[in-house]
Amino acid sequence: MSPHTLGLLLLVLVTLLWGSTFAVVKELGELLPPAVLIAWRFLVASLALLPALALTRRMTVGAAASGPARPLWRDGLILGAWLIAGYGTQTIALQTTSANRAAFFTALSVVLVPLWLTLAQRRPLPWALWLALPLAVGGLALLSWEGGAFVVGDLWALACAVTYAGFIIVLERTASQHEALRFTLAQLLAVTALAWAWALLAEPGQLWPPAGAWGPLLYLGVAATAVTTLLQTVGQRRVSAAEASLIYALEPVAAALFSFLLIGERIGLRGALGGLLVVVATLLGQRAGEAHPETPTPQAEPSSP
Repeated sequence: MSPHTLGLLLLVLVTLLWGSTFAVVKELGELLPPAVLIAWRFLVASLALLPALALTRRMTVGAAASGPARPLWRDGLILGAWLIAGYGTQTIALQTTSANRAAFFTALSVVLVPLWLTLAQRRPLPWALWLALPLAVGGLALLSWEGGAFVVGDLWALACAVTYAGFIIVLERTASQHEALRFTLAQLLAVTALAWAWALLAEPGQLWPPAGAWGPLLYLGVAATAVTTLLQTVGQRRVSAAEASLIYALEPVAAALFSFLLIGERIGLRGALGGLLVVVATLLGQRAGEAHPETPTPQAEPSSP
């Protein structure tokens, strides 16, 4: 299996895990304020990675690329700031809009990433990728858009798309410069610190979750945060930011699939067509990435300090 294919598979797994979280976050949003939810989610995620860090001094997968060293904690803090902005805006959005609409607006980062790369970095992108973008947006609209007037939650979800596009682009630039496990933990600890500061200022009297929140919090923290952030860090060493944004557009498709498997919710012909368009767009973008690789293949990892 080529490094590029492995990176694609890791990012697809990330979207599958994310697809199971919209309903969970919406349920927890009724039990916890957004700042407290994020603070506990990332504290659980950070604690989940500590045993792995204690058991191994180096990751054998996703080794850091050769090149000038970058400050680990500085990059972790930068990415942590992007992450808490993304998770915070999404959590607030889910309090005032539906999960489907939030998924649609959030997934618009699929368009923002290549636009950002082209306008800000003047990076040429293959024509096949530009062809895939309208297919992905059209598919997302068919799958998730419910119509109706805009509400404030939709604007928060759009803000989430912007911040997550920034995270994807910065992660592409920094992921190959650090050992995967340590860099993931640095990101999670940065978000944890920022989230607890937010929670202490905004909700000082509501910091302890009720008993019914612990199960969903453990799932979000371990599977949908610690595991997904680590897989993203490894996967985006092998996959360009523009390709990654297309793969992440599969998240609403995964959410619809989990809704059908777990609670029997059907999306109908319109939704099925939308999901198919997103899958086709992702495959088209993946072929463009294979033909025009934009990220270097990672080299052997230097010894851990």
